Amino acid sequence: MPELTSGFGAFALWGLLGYLLGSVPFGMISARLFGLGNLRDIGSGNIGATNVLRTGNKAAAATTLLFDAGKGALAVLLAGSFAGDDSQQIAGVMALVGHCFPIWLSFKGGKGVATFFGVLLGLAWPVFLVCGAAWLITAAIGRMSSLAALITTAFSPLAFLSLGYPSMVLASVILAILIFWRHSENIQRLRNGTESKIGQKS
Repeated sequence: MPELTSGFGAFALWGLLGYLLGSVPFGMISARLFGLGNLRDIGSGNIGATNVLRTGNKAAAATTLLFDAGKGALAVLLAGSFAGDDSQQIAGVMALVGHCFPIWLSFKGGKGVATFFGVLLGLAWPVFLVCGAAWLITAAIGRMSSLAALITTAFSPLAFLSLGYPSMVLASVILAILIFWRHSENIQRLRNGTESKIGQKS
């Protein structure tokens, strides 16, 4: 059995556990539980809370948001309970990878924003609060979830650095790159002025 607390074995173990936790498709599960059908056939077909909200079912969207964030936080907190900061960061990054590329859905997952925030909460709650405020302000002004996500994730490495978590900057950069990668189509729509607003049904 791999060593839980340090070394390559710990990194591999917590990376795998983080990935498996992140891979749980709570958006798909919530849609089924709330009788919304197959989330792939709704709106953009994405498995995240923003697409669930397009159904008009706020309870389902809130449930998806909570559990998608929770799995990111749980991956980090579990690693933190048994290992060090490096394992925490690896677990968090891999939880986001799992959400974006889940093995259960042929590696076709979501955009990862809720899970990103869950990882922030697990790693450093002050950074979570600051980035959460940045998302809320941007979303209130622009009314676009994707724009808020992109601005917030781009800002997150600076937040880690300025709030006294320099060792976590690299992990936050990797998280931001993943978020930008998964939002490539949204970036193109933002450039074209065709991106949908928060709560808008497709």
